[in-house]
This record gives sequence, C-alpha cells and structure tokens, in this order.
Amino acid sequence: MSGTDTLAGRRALVTGAAGGIGAACARALAEVGAHVIVADLDDVGAKQVAAEIGGEAWHVDLCETGELESIQLDVDILVNNAGIQSVAPIEDMAPETFRRMQRLMVEAPFLLIRAAIPHMYARGFGRIVNVSSVHGLRASAYKSAYVTAKHALEGLSKTAALEGAAHGVTSNCVNPGYVQTELVTNQIADQARVHGLSESEVVEKIMLTESAVKRLVRPGEVASLVTWLASDDAAMVTGASYPMDGGWTTR
Repeated sequence: MSGTDTLAGRRALVTGAAGGIGAACARALAEVGAHVIVADLDDVGAKQVAAEIGGEAWHVDLCETGELESIQLDVDILVNNAGIQSVAPIEDMAPETFRRMQRLMVEAPFLLIRAAIPHMYARGFGRIVNVSSVHGLRASAYKSAYVTAKHALEGLSKTAALEGAAHGVTSNCVNPGYVQTELVTNQIADQARVHGLSESEVVEKIMLTESAVKRLVRPGEVASLVTWLASDDAAMVTGASYPMDGGWTTR
C-alpha cells in the first residue's frame, strides 16, 4: 500500500467539518484514501466539502443530543471536532450557553463514540480522535464553559482508550493552541471587549502570550496529526493528549 492510500477502505466521520480544522481533517483523511462523512450544522458547507473530496455530507445538529442516542455508526475513524466558544466572566455566562457547550463538546462526542464502537469492536480496528484544545490541559479566565467541556473530553477520551484497547481501538486527543479559523477570529472581538484591548493587542497579549512560537496554529498542521493518529502506524498510541501549542504547556 502506497503512502497515498494508507487509509483505503476506511470510513471516517469528522464533525464540524464544513470549515476550519474539521474541513482540513476531512481533506487530509480523504487524501490518504478514507471515505469521509462530513458532518456539520452548515448543510451547504458540508455538501461543498463532501463534493470536493468525494465523500458524503451529514446535516446534523449535534446539540440535539436526544436524536443521537439510538443511532449506529459504521465508521472506522471518528474525529470529534465540532465546537463553539463563548467568552464571559462566570457571573455573566448564561446558564443555557454553558449547558449547550457541554452538550456539543461532551455529550455529543460520548454519544458518537457509543454509536461507533460496536462496529469498531467487530472489525478489530478503530480510531477515535478528539479535537480538544490547550484548554483541555490548562485554564484561561472568562472561558468557564469551554475549559470545562474540553477537560471533560480529555477524561472521556482516556476512558475510551482503556475500554477499546483489547479491541484494536485507540482514543486520543489533539490539543492545539489558537488556530487560524473563523472560531478564533470571532473570539478576538469578544476578547477585546472583555479585556478592554484592541483586536491586535488581543492576538499579541492574550492569545500568544504563553506560546513560545508567536503565530497561530494552521488547520493543516492539526489535520496532519489527526491523520497520523488515524493510521495503522499509531496503533500503540492511545489515551494520549498531544499539545500543538507552540510551547504553551511547556511553561
């Protein structure tokens, strides 16, 4: 098998794949032979990415977790990537916003893993890759809902790793710092408002202050790591969390 078709015959599901990290992951997995299901609330965007890579689109609202309780997923690779952000002090964080973020970034990944592992166990192969964050390993002020959700995702990933080990199923997290995506771009204005800074000051003084490498992470860099974790070569890597944060967590 050549380097261009290392995932030939594998079916992959990537959530939040209409743009940003998810779209980069969908493209990278397709490039090495996987058939990719592009899942997103953005139906038009999902169909565009799916058409580009020869995959299929799944229009889904992952916050509607009740609808995920009875599904079955015949996929070999699951990339839990979908996420949202909200920046506010705890006393100003709307309770429903907090709950919605837990549904999307904790409950939905749990339910998708639950739906996928019977197929993975039956085939003796599975790769669960959870797109966490540096905020799965560290906290930042004004991000209570996001930090809580990503810390919970870390625990879910490790538990899935322990349970899946005997069945050829691995589960890992990737932990990027700030990535050059629409989600981060939208955050800049929120952070500027909360901290009383200009948007350029937010990037320099808030987003990159802890990073030794002074630039945002590129979506393709995250996708490259995700694709490796989905490969046969990563069979002995499980229960791990891979910082891709320019040295943030080194401090």
